Amino acid sequence: MKMRILDSVLLLATVGCVYTHAQQPAPNSVDGHKLAAQRAAGLEYPGLLGRLCVVTPHKENAPPRTPSSAARRPAPDRASWYAPPFKVFDNLYWVGTKVHSSWALKTSDGIILIDTLYNFASEPEIVDGLTKLGLDPATVKYVIVSHGHGDHDEGANLMQQRFHAHVIMGGPDWDAIEKANPMPGGTPKRDMVATDGEKLTLGDTTVTIVLTPGHTLGTLSLLFPVKDQGRPLNVVYSGGTAFNNQFDADRFQMYIASQRKLAKLAADSGATVLLSNHSEFDGAYTKARLLASRGPNDPNPFEVGHDSVARYFTTSDECAQAALLEYK
Repeated sequence: MKMRILDSVLLLATVGCVYTHAQQPAPNSVDGHKLAAQRAAGLEYPGLLGRLCVVTPHKENAPPRTPSSAARRPAPDRASWYAPPFKVFDNLYWVGTKVHSSWALKTSDGIILIDTLYNFASEPEIVDGLTKLGLDPATVKYVIVSHGHGDHDEGANLMQQRFHAHVIMGGPDWDAIEKANPMPGGTPKRDMVATDGEKLTLGDTTVTIVLTPGHTLGTLSLLFPVKDQGRPLNVVYSGGTAFNNQFDADRFQMYIASQRKLAKLAADSGATVLLSNHSEFDGAYTKARLLASRGPNDPNPFEVGHDSVARYFTTSDECAQAALLEYK
């Protein structure tokens, strides 16, 4: 699948070059929106472009989780997903796998954990990862789950039961995981239901929660500050990206509205860091390893700049518009 996506992304790039020397497609057409997405993605967001503009939404993209299907899912070979933890900013740590991300935001009064991976990865990546970084998992006070899919929510029960952390999720996604009960690792007890624009403050740090329905009906995105060698930066966290088997015309419109909403909030906040919960979309696994050889005056690869952040959302917006026209 990944090779087919890469080939298709290269094809989109080739088509874009051809269009520059030929008649341009109509802006409000499938090809027009895909060309706009390709130009916005550039060389920075090939995974985003490939997933949204190449992989047509269909049932195999995101099969619904049921208790029986979850119970039958075997854990993959550790070598295929395990990644060591990394300190990304002065107060932000990556404790994810090669594919999925979990982030630990350290404050003066404990840790806010963002997303929790699959059940098989939550203990070695999050609990052990925090310990390797010199952080105490017992100081995790809040767990924000961006949306109720297994690759992001299955470790929530572990953090809730073992470390007594509060779990925050969108209302519709609380409903969804309760229907899928039991989840691998256990279903967390319904706790805090996020509201749009909610300010979660822990110690010296405040996270703004933004409702961005689309990927799921309860998807949460975030805005929060970090420091890089003492220098303050603003982060936008995109909580749900891909299309799935539940999309229809109304859902695409919902997704587009959420992308535009988050893009404006990111611009208004001055965000220069774009994070996601899939390394495919923000390159977290690659960027984290690059930090190992960062010199004292080298830029942080996670700081991509205002323009790049804006182009990320332009890419997702344009691909969704193309998919909407294809769906119709």
